[in-house]
Amino acid sequence: MNPTIAMITFRAMLGRKRALLLLGLPLLLLVLSVILRATGNNDLDLSAHVLQNFGLATLLPLLALIAGTGVIAPEIDDGQIMYVLTKPIPREVIVVTKLVVAIVLVTIFAVVPTLLAGLVLVGTTAQVTPAFTIGILVGGITYSAVFVALGVLSRNAVTIGLLYALVWETLLGSFAPGAKSASVQQWSLSVADALTDASMVTSTVGLPVAVTLLVVVALAATFLATFRLRSLPVASAE
Repeated sequence: MNPTIAMITFRAMLGRKRALLLLGLPLLLLVLSVILRATGNNDLDLSAHVLQNFGLATLLPLLALIAGTGVIAPEIDDGQIMYVLTKPIPREVIVVTKLVVAIVLVTIFAVVPTLLAGLVLVGTTAQVTPAFTIGILVGGITYSAVFVALGVLSRNAVTIGLLYALVWETLLGSFAPGAKSASVQQWSLSVADALTDASMVTSTVGLPVAVTLLVVVALAATFLATFRLRSLPVASAE
């Protein structure tokens, strides 16, 4: 972990345009939760549905994609990463620092809003709110690692990430059991499912398998990003 790189990355990610992208969906979730609570439409089933389909299935992957690719992909595209690569900083430190920044951003803009939305909707009834908060946190770590790796591996990281989140997890996951099982969303949902008594929260993946895959994929993505960063040609910075 390099504090200087982290500070520069945070400053770049919290600039006006990116901050608006990061704030939009969380604010929408909170506004929706307040409206449902105010109109009395915050029963347990509907609240769990909102937290799962808006918080876990929509807010989390999109914010993780913005954060994960944003912390490193733009620097690679415009060549600014070379200023870092020419310094005596191990590549794994650069990758881990970028990943930590992405995870912190996901925590602030996805995990915390989900916690607040859940408390507004149902409080801690049936442990739905803490269950989804923890599920989104662990899923956010894996999503962030995957999208940071994509940011290092491809110039089309955002497009690939959107295809995965929207096509593989959302569309194919609704029809193909295999696609659903190979899904960070379902692994995260499995964690939430294990932590709540609410019957409407169910996952197709068992908890031991889900936790194992969350950890393995996060570690593999981090290793892959480090390996690829080491192979980037280093040009002298003027």
